[in-house]
Amino acid sequence: MNLANQITIFRILLIPVFIGLVIYYGKSVQEGAANEALRHWATGVFATAALSDALDGWIARRFNQKSRLGAILDPLADKLLMLSALLALSFTGWRPPFPLWFPLLIIFKDVASIGAAFLIDHLAGKCQIQAHWTGKVTTGALIVAVLWSLLDIRTPGLIWPVLVTTFFAVWSGFIYIFDGIRQIKAAGH
Repeated sequence: MNLANQITIFRILLIPVFIGLVIYYGKSVQEGAANEALRHWATGVFATAALSDALDGWIARRFNQKSRLGAILDPLADKLLMLSALLALSFTGWRPPFPLWFPLLIIFKDVASIGAAFLIDHLAGKCQIQAHWTGKVTTGALIVAVLWSLLDIRTPGLIWPVLVTTFFAVWSGFIYIFDGIRQIKAAGH
């Protein structure tokens, strides 16, 4: 197993640690005695996991460590980290929480993308997913929104990074929909 894949697996293993820290911090807030050390640890673990995403990608490209396993694990690790962060910060007593519609929108987009990929694969024979810059900006904005909440930045409010992320998530969703329609039409369906 190459170094890039080891870093990806490390990122996956950080997810339950992050969730545990968020849950315990949320409980401490609800009990009226916020344990700020837990907030700081949760922020550090999330930041480490987010940075490891860039690091494993750079290592895979720089040292020609791209692999089929990495092509599966890396996006899986990204989705698991982002979705667990959204859900944990929305439903654990964390302050400030994300608005309920925000994790639902991101989850819907991800589930719809996976479903569409299977549909395109079935109808067109092979789904060709081309990364688009709006998808990368969505991920970056989502990381900023999560860190905004973790760091308890109050001015400007959490709604601003949420709205920026939402804008790019919707935009990239439409781009991927139109690309999927193009692939289906090109296959003659």
